[in-house]
Amino acid sequence: MSLSDIDIRILGALLEKERTTPEGYPLSINALVLACNQKTNRAPVSEYSQREVEDALQGLRDRGLVRSEQGVAERVVKHQHRLDEAFRLSAQDFAVLAVLMLRGPQTAGELRGRTERYTHFPDVAAVDASLIRLRDHRPPLARDEGRAPGQSQTRWTHLLGADPERQKPRVRQTSAQADTDAPNALEALHREVEALKRQIARLREHVGLNDE
Repeated sequence: MSLSDIDIRILGALLEKERTTPEGYPLSINALVLACNQKTNRAPVSEYSQREVEDALQGLRDRGLVRSEQGVAERVVKHQHRLDEAFRLSAQDFAVLAVLMLRGPQTAGELRGRTERYTHFPDVAAVDASLIRLRDHRPPLARDEGRAPGQSQTRWTHLLGADPERQKPRVRQTSAQADTDAPNALEALHREVEALKRQIARLREHVGLNDE
């Protein structure tokens, strides 16, 4: 989805508070800034300003990922995510996704412990099953990153951010490079044609054809 770091932090915080403190959800802007910048259950810890969060919220609203409303009895505007409309996931899958968004790459064992505030996984195998569902989602929402040094389990990461491979600048060939490569390409083509000619000659000789 090519979301920015602050987009991911906002959506992760909204997912978290919806499930861990439902009595305070949706969140006011003050509560949301505090949730984004809290010192626990965050990696890395951030220091986003209210203005930065408000600007990011506008972009998320434009993309249909956040709804901001002021109820009849409310004194302030409250914000809630709309990821449940974008992705048809179970409560367990959303819990895993939220923790990945808030804490970065983790193993299934780490995720099981850190999602206890959201939902219950009976064992690590259940977390693995959730990760597989996120991986196989269309579009994919998680990816196996392999093992970190000293760990026996593979680590998983979410795929809501920008793909670093797609962000790499494309190298445009210069005219000098093109001039250098052209003779090499022509020589390679010449060698290929000569090889084909030799193969055809052998085939003709094999089947008894003459060059008359």
